Amino acid sequence: MTKIELDVTGMTCGHCQTAVTNTLKSVPGVDDVQVNLQTGKAVVQGAAQPEQLIAAVQEEGYGARLSTP
Repeated sequence: MTKIELDVTGMTCGHCQTAVTNTLKSVPGVDDVQVNLQTGKAVVQGAAQPEQLIAAVQEEGYGARLSTP
C-alpha cells in the first residue's frame, strides 16, 4: 500500500472537505482518505494512481496536485 499526498485548492468549508473525501474514496484502489480543510492536504492510502486521484478531485470542481516535500 502506498501513501499519496495531494495539495487541494478551493476547499472553503466542511461540505467541501466531505465532498473531496467522498470523491477520493470513490476512486478504485483507495483504502483510506484523510482530508484536512485547514492545510488543504489530502492523504490517500491504497493502490490508486496519482493521476486518477487528481482527475477525480478536479472533476468535483477543486484543484489538486501532488504535494512536494
